[in-house]
Amino acid sequence: MEETIDKEYSDLKIRPDVINYDDIVQMVPKLKGHRKLVDRVMHLLMFDEVNRVHGAWCHDPGPAFARHLIDDEFHDTLRVDHEDILARFKEGAFITVSNHPFGSIDGIALIALVTKYRPEYKVMVNMILGKISAMGPNFITVDPSHSGDEEKRKVSVNGIREALRQLKEGKPLGFFPAGAMSKSNLHNFLVDREWQLSVLQIIAKAKVPVIPIYFHGNNSWWFNFWGHVCWPIRSMLLPRQLFHHKKNKELHISVGEPIMPDKQAEFKGNPEALGKYLREKTYALSSLK
Repeated sequence: MEETIDKEYSDLKIRPDVINYDDIVQMVPKLKGHRKLVDRVMHLLMFDEVNRVHGAWCHDPGPAFARHLIDDEFHDTLRVDHEDILARFKEGAFITVSNHPFGSIDGIALIALVTKYRPEYKVMVNMILGKISAMGPNFITVDPSHSGDEEKRKVSVNGIREALRQLKEGKPLGFFPAGAMSKSNLHNFLVDREWQLSVLQIIAKAKVPVIPIYFHGNNSWWFNFWGHVCWPIRSMLLPRQLFHHKKNKELHISVGEPIMPDKQAEFKGNPEALGKYLREKTYALSSLK
């Protein structure tokens, strides 16, 4: 299998699975020696299905992997409003900002869409998603929890440096500025939590075009319910949500007009104000039907 990996990515450590028994024991040492229990829980939560899918397509990492998932695994159709905007930016740095309603297929679809025009495009993701090694070529990993763990802090510092380098080299970069899945409101409409200041500071410093990209749609009400009760349980249920509710679907995506550096300059180095404006521009795309 390794011989078929594109030479461009031959130095990457692509493993066929995403999470296995040893990974779980490392996180929860008390489970050591209880392999049958771990296997049952992984099956219940459909992590074994995640491993199957990753193993089936990981021989083709990077943009091709994302497209395999959309086209060949989930059989989803992307309906994209104003895709021609992305076609304008065939060179030079730019940033995309997106809402994060699904926590799974939206990230895959974003990479599959933008890399049609810019294969070197990368998206900043959390450390959990960073374990999907076949998407490593298009991931920059950070720890959005801002924990005191020294190793996680190093990952975040290195991730921010890589993000700045990506832009300095004239390459595009993507953010889900909330850093987490959207949460349903009283009307069952998914809304991002507050966009992270650290991300907004990078955007303000970059002074490159910012393209808002909005994902239409919702997760199941039951999944959204757990977002209010216990978000760790919701996170563990994410594979079931993906495999039961996001296959054979039309994914509606709207691309907005870029916010150019001269417009960003009107916010005079105020990342919070700029972030509020970018968020409004992103959610304004929800009116496109």
